[in-house]
Amino acid sequence: MPSNSPSHLLPDTMLHVYQIQGKLSLHQDYPAGFLGNWEEDGFSFLFFLGPVDSFIEELLERDGGLAFVDQYAMTYGQWQGGSQAPVKAGSITLLPAWVKEPDSADKADIRLDAGIVFGDGLHPTSLTCIEAIERTCAQTPVSSMLDLGTGSGVLALAAVKFGCKRVVAIDNNYLAARTARQNVVLNGFENQVLVVTGLAEECASLPADLLVANIHHGIMSKIVRTEGFLQKKRFILSGLQYREADEIISLLSEKPVVILERINAGALWQTIIGAVASPR
Repeated sequence: MPSNSPSHLLPDTMLHVYQIQGKLSLHQDYPAGFLGNWEEDGFSFLFFLGPVDSFIEELLERDGGLAFVDQYAMTYGQWQGGSQAPVKAGSITLLPAWVKEPDSADKADIRLDAGIVFGDGLHPTSLTCIEAIERTCAQTPVSSMLDLGTGSGVLALAAVKFGCKRVVAIDNNYLAARTARQNVVLNGFENQVLVVTGLAEECASLPADLLVANIHHGIMSKIVRTEGFLQKKRFILSGLQYREADEIISLLSEKPVVILERINAGALWQTIIGAVASPR
């Protein structure tokens, strides 16, 4: 899925988004200004730097299996929903890739280009996960980590900063996996982080000391039921609202695990930190 867009988007950059019902082939010829295709729940969200109404009309005519739903115009800052300034997460500093490195001693630890993927590191669940990864790595040796639903790859990058030697980062969204790979290269972590496109619940059996999943409840409930989940030493589960966290903890109560901490991540979200009593 090629993109001929600028390498970094600024907060005031205008985005033109077309929502299409159906899944597009990866081998499309897009016009100039194409940023990417975010696929979710049977819909495709095509992002451009300008209006491309005629292209969308031609696309729908060529493929009768697609249907136009709606179109939107917003700034990149509105799409990401947060500040594009440097942010402190645990003991590290995240810096948007387009911001100039500060001259002070407080240099950025991770440079992040989230593109149009959710995961700029500012969401409460992302910040809480980074802090939880740091504490876990400080308490017990973590040589390897499995990052399920990696998004922009921010949690995988943070784990490397906290001493994890090997991270496998998984995302079923092609655009997210591509963005995560770009951020791995941007930070020079190619030897530590492997990004894989795949289903989180199917990859939960991959070997690792620590499993981290910042992902929605439906997938989380599948992850904790897998046999691979119990092969990890520690786990950090986030992306859950209060009632959803209650349901996941109820599922975990039937397993040989210990809940070490349940953290409020902002007003709505919960993060669960735990350990497997005797990894299989």
